[in-house]
Amino acid sequence: MEVHTRQLQYFIAVAEELSFTRAAQRLHVSQQGLSTQIKQLENALEVVLFSRTTRNVELTAAGSVFLHDVRNALTSLDAAIERARSVHRGDRSRLVLGSLEGAALTLTDPICAAFREHHPNVTIEMKQFNYSDPSAGLASGTADVAFVRRPFLADEVRFEPLFAEPRMVMLPTGHRLAERTEVLTEELLDEPILGAAATDPIWNAFWELTSQRGGRPAQVVSRSTSLLEELHKVATGVGVVVTVACARWIPFPGVTLVPIADAAPNEVAVGWRSGNESALVRSFVDIARTIRAANPDLVAELEEPDFTDCTMPGLG
Repeated sequence: MEVHTRQLQYFIAVAEELSFTRAAQRLHVSQQGLSTQIKQLENALEVVLFSRTTRNVELTAAGSVFLHDVRNALTSLDAAIERARSVHRGDRSRLVLGSLEGAALTLTDPICAAFREHHPNVTIEMKQFNYSDPSAGLASGTADVAFVRRPFLADEVRFEPLFAEPRMVMLPTGHRLAERTEVLTEELLDEPILGAAATDPIWNAFWELTSQRGGRPAQVVSRSTSLLEELHKVATGVGVVVTVACARWIPFPGVTLVPIADAAPNEVAVGWRSGNESALVRSFVDIARTIRAANPDLVAELEEPDFTDCTMPGLG
């Protein structure tokens, strides 16, 4: 059986978008070429991965199982390649720092600068992950330490909290709530939601306001891998996104952000695996804790932002 990683990546895109058209646009390939690759993958596996009609594309039961395993397999493959390259380079003093978009915001630079000052011979290799891996490389072992946003599935992961950032809703500019100074979660429960392209149920539940829905499922109309992808979809009216306050630093035509008054904030933390507490990891965590404590004004600006100020102070 011959299966290529490109076919697996195409499969993941279609599974996340549930649309061959949107997946092709996201991958910058033709829809016909994408359909051909998926069909070849199904033939190689001797499995039907999608049920297709003229209006809908849905994962089959086999496709859902395959999606979970393929994501893990590709993540493990990336980690294996990086470890092999590391050995080939002869790396000895290197710390891999994973992060999602924005990392630890304005705390990122002072934390990394202090670490470099304490360890001038150690290279910090920063790796950015998208929404498909909320652990930012910790789950796969790709990262030694990471700036993460809680909550997510975190087996054997420990945390050092840095700050808690307010949540906001990203709306099309013409939306009925776009002129409000704040909204309540109950006002968003019937809105079409743009979810994250993650299989982590804890992560998805937090951003889809599941705990406020009284058992009613969210109307998730599409899933995205990045903030930029979310902005594009919101601007075109596909749905709304529950996000964080720093999203206002990236003004985008056709998009308005409004604070959610009664939503619990999103915690940003340093994470590391309990089985990987090397001297460098412990030092990074200690330095992050020290920098946070030494910058109360900076932390206060992140936890209690001025929502009238949409300037970009720096994402790190």
